[in-house]
Amino acid sequence: MKEYRTITEISGPLVFAEVDEPIGYDEIVEIETPNGDVRRGQVLETSDGLVAIQVFEGTTGIDRESSVRFIGETMKMPVTEDLLGRVLDGSGLPIDGGPEIVPDERHDIVGEAINPFSRDYPEEFIQTGISAIDGMNTLVRGQKLPLFSGSGLPHNDLALQIARQATVPEEEGEGEETEFAVIFAAMGITQEEANEFMADFERTGALERSVVFMNLADDPAVERTVTPRLALTTAEYLAFELDYHVLVILTDMTNYCEALREIGAAREEVPGRRGYPGYMYTDLATLYERAGRIQDHEGSVTQIPILTMPSDDITHPIPDLTGYITEGQILVDRDLHSKGIEPPIDVLPSLSRLMDDGIGEGLTRADHEDVSNQLYAAYAEGNDLRDLAQIVGREALSDLDNLYLDFADRFEEEFVEQGYETNRSIEDTLDIGWELLSMLPPEELHRIDEEYIEEHYREGEEPAQVEAAAD
Repeated sequence: MKEYRTITEISGPLVFAEVDEPIGYDEIVEIETPNGDVRRGQVLETSDGLVAIQVFEGTTGIDRESSVRFIGETMKMPVTEDLLGRVLDGSGLPIDGGPEIVPDERHDIVGEAINPFSRDYPEEFIQTGISAIDGMNTLVRGQKLPLFSGSGLPHNDLALQIARQATVPEEEGEGEETEFAVIFAAMGITQEEANEFMADFERTGALERSVVFMNLADDPAVERTVTPRLALTTAEYLAFELDYHVLVILTDMTNYCEALREIGAAREEVPGRRGYPGYMYTDLATLYERAGRIQDHEGSVTQIPILTMPSDDITHPIPDLTGYITEGQILVDRDLHSKGIEPPIDVLPSLSRLMDDGIGEGLTRADHEDVSNQLYAAYAEGNDLRDLAQIVGREALSDLDNLYLDFADRFEEEFVEQGYETNRSIEDTLDIGWELLSMLPPEELHRIDEEYIEEHYREGEEPAQVEAAAD
């Protein structure tokens, strides 16, 4: 390795050095300070005679006397099945006090794009145990379904619940249990949040099937650009070489994008919307598009990126661009949170574009789609009537309108509300859905096939005023 002492400039997390040979993009760099401290970095930009290096551990202590060594290879993640149950820092080094990782292979963290021709269409159900997701916005293996939240909302509790409860239901007639793993990558979280995450993982035993990457708020921002790529590289190895079904939870993508903005400012790039780099869409796509299934492979990579919307603004560049790339969104609502609903998922603006392909005969009941559509329509009607009731009062509304108002209340209190410790099967979720729909006259269930109404409608749930309302 050639060693250079040609640092010309240090700007934020970036170091600029002169070179006299071609240097590869994304090549790993070692920078040794005069006191012997060695920092790792990565080539961010390379041109004739000059390279820009982003330093993972921060540039404090680096000066013009520091030496720069180019390793000659890109950053790689040591992968092995033994990573399950381990806790790593944001750059992939163990921090759980366990033994050093002895890898089976070393994979480039940039990864390779899945050939569209080789992609297998996602159409198999993942059960999260959360009714508002399983029943209304079903997660499918190989999907990327983001969680849109806001500052101060309990998205971390929801993330932990999903990590703890998510399973792949066993196919009927199959005796073998499906291998399932969770990759949990936290970016820019506080030490308190990290302690809560680890306490929950250890208390519930979820750590045994998980790999945890922790990038804390006081860690260098540049490291946040590496953390999700390390996590996804691990997920791809488990999925496509060891046939695991892997759920990747990335939190918080807002912190990741802030790191991109910080690096862009240090490079003096022309900013895009709200100061974020113009290439942020492309950068996010390189992460999100690593979810999927590949033909002739049993495993799958499913993503739930979590992001906090600044000022609860869904048109902000981060949720806006994320929505373009991904297949829907789950929205955490501040008003439901203020009512004490746990988890406070608002099903009306939430959407899973692949839901119709992941439900139906077999693992989920055939009436799932009809029940979901009818619950959505009835809750939307009740929600609209709440505004009218505030103006004219409930007494001025018809009996049927009041029935829809009661339905909206019960839907939030019984279907959406379940706490963070309750794990509902899809059968439990649909049973609750039928119980709520039985509040309404059968004539109002326009979105459900008659054979399902005859089979599942519960006459005992019908209130006394329904006859008058139907008339």
